[in-house]
Amino acid sequence: MQRELEVTVPFKGTIQTRDRLIFALDVSSSDEALHYIEQLGDAVNFYKLGLQIFMAGGYFELVARLREKNKQVMVDLKLFDVPETVRLAVRALRTHEATFATVHGNDAMLQAAAEEKGNLGILAVTALTSLDQNDLEDLGFQCDVAKLVLSRAKRALSLGCDGVISSGLEAPKLRECYGNAFVIITPGIRPVANVDDQKRTVDVEQAFRNGADYIVLGRPIRDAADPRRVAEAVQDRIAALFKE
Repeated sequence: MQRELEVTVPFKGTIQTRDRLIFALDVSSSDEALHYIEQLGDAVNFYKLGLQIFMAGGYFELVARLREKNKQVMVDLKLFDVPETVRLAVRALRTHEATFATVHGNDAMLQAAAEEKGNLGILAVTALTSLDQNDLEDLGFQCDVAKLVLSRAKRALSLGCDGVISSGLEAPKLRECYGNAFVIITPGIRPVANVDDQKRTVDVEQAFRNGADYIVLGRPIRDAADPRRVAEAVQDRIAALFKE
């Protein structure tokens, strides 16, 4: 594996190996979220907070709680609105000391977010991992998934975004075309046979070998009989990769 143990990113220095696992805190209440945070302990250092927990209430109190525990936070709200609203949302979000925030919009929205980001890393969503080629055609995209991802990534990086959300299947081409000076976060990781709504999936090792800097794991940890044990097993697999 031709990768360094620590990879320099433009806005945050180095990525520690145990920070490469991001747990998707997709639960129905703040109390349930806090339960997982306590249960997982030091097995997880990085959390993704998305729309489900946002709608449950107490979202930014939870962000603050995680930051008090020295955890990193990815605000995954996929901002999509008129550019000025996105700009103002990012300006407000900066005060919460998250590591990353996701934007799922056009060039003007991405540019507005990037111009206002400060120390917040802006990640452009390329194509959701729950979409396959048939889904994209239904949405009116007249190209294959890989071309769409590359096109969106190229524009996002040129506009000042710090990285992209991308399936592990498209990550190798992203690295080949655009190098290493940006972050790739890969969701849809499935360490065992996939039985849910994610379609363009890879496993832990394949994601990193394909060029990901971070992986997002939710259900395989959350739904396990012993979430901490599963998280530690994933951490062991990541550590073994970065010692190769």
